[in-house]
Amino acid sequence: MSAGATRAAVEAVWRIESARLVAGLARLVRDVGVAEDLAQDALVIALEKWPESGVPDNPGAWLMATAKRRGIDLLRRDVMLDRKHAQMAHALEQQQEPSPDENVDGVQDDLLRLVFTACHPVLSTEAQVALTLRLLGGLTTAEIARAFLAPEPTVGQRISRAKRTLTQANVPFEVPSGAELAPRLGAVLDVIYLIFNEGYSATAGEDWVRPGLCEDALRLGRVLAQLMPREPEVHGLVALMELSASRLRARLGPEGQPVLLADQDRSRWDRVLVRRGLAALELAERLGGARGPYALQAGIAACHARARTAQETDWERIVACYDALAQLTSSPVVELNRAVAVGMAYGPAEGLALADQLLDAPALRSYHLLPAVRADLLARLGRVDEAQEELARAASLTRNTRERELLLDRARRLRPGG
Repeated sequence: MSAGATRAAVEAVWRIESARLVAGLARLVRDVGVAEDLAQDALVIALEKWPESGVPDNPGAWLMATAKRRGIDLLRRDVMLDRKHAQMAHALEQQQEPSPDENVDGVQDDLLRLVFTACHPVLSTEAQVALTLRLLGGLTTAEIARAFLAPEPTVGQRISRAKRTLTQANVPFEVPSGAELAPRLGAVLDVIYLIFNEGYSATAGEDWVRPGLCEDALRLGRVLAQLMPREPEVHGLVALMELSASRLRARLGPEGQPVLLADQDRSRWDRVLVRRGLAALELAERLGGARGPYALQAGIAACHARARTAQETDWERIVACYDALAQLTSSPVVELNRAVAVGMAYGPAEGLALADQLLDAPALRSYHLLPAVRADLLARLGRVDEAQEELARAASLTRNTRERELLLDRARRLRPGG
């Protein structure tokens, strides 16, 4: 195998094994930062050795054994060995070498602990996202920085601070139980969906969608669903992401320009993802989670997925889902989406009346989709001049280049002869 092919194989193995590796090490040393350093050291050694020796039959077990040996060596060489380091070294020495038929349940438990640790409330949302992508997604600092259009040093510092914060706060490497589980699980789901949403509709930059981020979030969601098969909201989130991701190819035109839902070629929707999404939604409902916030949003996405054409969309059912969602969340963004659905189901005047009630909402003051939605409704009512002004205002508020071009183009088309 050539050096290039070996490097590609190492990188592929890393994307698959890194989360389980870090999770297993974190369980032993009880420090996510130390665990990740040991895992990274093992990766470097693999990059040195595998071009000559070839990729081992069980690369995950090889990396784990190498990381542990590396950890023991480093800890023993530390002349300032303190009690914590002694405990880490002892834990690494006592752990038996992993075998190809390693206990699957144990690995899953470790992964679950890692998910909840990376999304611990002691960290900011930005830190939770960066750490989750790093530890569970296997992304490098550069990849995370590119995904969120942030300087690489900033992301690197954010990850370092997050690991340091977890250590200083003595955050236990465990899954919360009892009354603590629901809010902590909610935060985990929010982080995964935030990653997906940034890929589905980028807030800034030159690209309207970033499919790689959607794939990372979807993979994390599927892993979480395997780890927590009895949690309906986990399946609700997976359903929402599967159904939304099914439309990704159709969301872009040949030049990379945005294509809105009503204008999409539905033959380009990924039917495999649609089937997976509908199955996940059915499972969430069977588990009693039909009224959860993510299951309700998945229900809305399912209405779109089941409609053969935009005209066949069951907008009344979508309005009912938004009614339930609004009662759960009290979110002005949900209310804005509800105004869109009402406008489609019962006419633009009714939708505009609801949208106008949000004009003074502080959270939407700089939100470009409020004037964009009002523009749609005003145009359908024949109030073209007002619609143009709203589209121009929406274009001035968005930080995404493609979306700005779309909004200005729509304003231009409203002009006579446009």
